[in-house]
Amino acid sequence: MRGRRLLARLAAVVAIAAAAGGCAYLNEKQGELIFRPTNAVWWGYERSGLAFEERWIPVGANGDRLHAFWAAADDKSAPVILYLHGARWNLTGSVTRIDRWRKLGFHVLAIDYRGFGKSTEVSPTEQLAYEDAEAAWDWLAKAEPQRPRYIVGHSLGGAIAAELALRRPEAQGLVLEATFTSIRDMIGHTTWRFLPVGLILTQEFDTLSKLPKLRLPLLVVHGTSDRIVPFEMGERLFQAAQGPKRFIRVEGGSHHNLSSVAAEEYRAALRELFRPGSRTLEAAGPS
Repeated sequence: MRGRRLLARLAAVVAIAAAAGGCAYLNEKQGELIFRPTNAVWWGYERSGLAFEERWIPVGANGDRLHAFWAAADDKSAPVILYLHGARWNLTGSVTRIDRWRKLGFHVLAIDYRGFGKSTEVSPTEQLAYEDAEAAWDWLAKAEPQRPRYIVGHSLGGAIAAELALRRPEAQGLVLEATFTSIRDMIGHTTWRFLPVGLILTQEFDTLSKLPKLRLPLLVVHGTSDRIVPFEMGERLFQAAQGPKRFIRVEGGSHHNLSSVAAEEYRAALRELFRPGSRTLEAAGPS
């Protein structure tokens, strides 16, 4: 419920800014309220056991850098994914999900957006996050030019992943885990939904509008017990997509445990949709 409370705070900021004419204040605070960036280390990080190497990726024109984890699959010939995490926690909070993707048969490049973890310290925004994802994808294309490459986004990272798929249509597949339709829709699920948010909102993360434009294979995964992003948003995203697609309904799944609870469903859907990785996925054992 914490995510919805923070979105309610965002709606309250909209109301205050609208009343005071303070659009500059709103623009400054939106990224902070949506991303909630942290440099803190997640408490479970040290005991996660994830084996990875650090990578540093240049981004922008000011010498900014992204901090990244490279987690190699057991199979050297495995395909690769770019993993885009959600709000609040940095890479250390995603190590369990990163490791599950590695066990599903992928090499994983996972990044921290600017403003998170060890990446360049700035106030994150929607546009900066899109630039960060592009920079990571282009770096990956140069580092691993012969491998099939896929995009995976969790929660807020799914909104960033959808935009990246539009900008880099050569991607061979897209996975959206626990992803919302838009920030505006998320605010519509709070007690502040009566406010005229659309008049001032500048960081919309409108995932829903992008999916009809995509033609790459798409896997949408959502838990029926997700208390942060409503399950119906996952259904709406899936319905909007026009290309090859699959939907995994994770009964009892929360916002955070989807690839753990539904590991075999993941493996079957990935094998069917992402055929270039089928041999690796077939060989991979259970998570």
